Amino acid sequence: MKALVIDDERLARTELKHLLDEHTSNVEVIDEAANAKEAIALIKEHQPDVIFLDIQMPEMDGFEMLKHLEEIPKVIFVTAYDEHAIEAFNVNALDYLLKPVEPERLKEAVEKLTSQQEEEFESRVENSRKERKLTNADRVFIKDGEKCYYPQLSEIRYFESQGNYVKVYFNNNHPMILRSLNALEERLSAEDFFRANRKYIVNLKWIDRIENWFNGGLKVFISEEESIEISRRQAIRFKEIMSI
Repeated sequence: MKALVIDDERLARTELKHLLDEHTSNVEVIDEAANAKEAIALIKEHQPDVIFLDIQMPEMDGFEMLKHLEEIPKVIFVTAYDEHAIEAFNVNALDYLLKPVEPERLKEAVEKLTSQQEEEFESRVENSRKERKLTNADRVFIKDGEKCYYPQLSEIRYFESQGNYVKVYFNNNHPMILRSLNALEERLSAEDFFRANRKYIVNLKWIDRIENWFNGGLKVFISEEESIEISRRQAIRFKEIMSI
């Protein structure tokens, strides 16, 4: 994580940077500032992940400086005074270190910083997956009774609606999930999956051949034993999407 040290005392900056040398695997000090004006410019330039910020500085203190930032990085206050602690946490500071900074307290602050960073990353990944369509490159967790499966979507040949459940066909497995076919269709990428009719969603990768069928429909063959009818309305859509 990129870090910026902000303190009007040069010796204080030097000492803190020296202590942070023990945590270079997690925190890299990329620059330092002697006052709030310098800090604002450096934050805009470097966009650090965290700032180690002194509170009492000439012209503009640490709290006032934060008000001038459009985007505030994580903040760890480093100060000689403890009376600002409540105000510090009111601005969502990650930690509050008293000078002279004790190595053990700095270690705790860095661990807290690292832990929060990991949680935020995991949250972003989770939200990203929830918001995007799932493709053949994704794996999915399926629980059917006492059995659990974790197939890649590329392994799944098709989905079949059975009342309030959907049967999933992959390899020799046919587990059931409590999900409507409409809800499932919303999660799947149209690049990889196609709604054949009211009962089936087929993985386009698995279509071996196609034949004309009754009333303007189509029949797609997954294998010699497995075939799925595409309704007349969906056949029109299929041809529009898949034609060159």
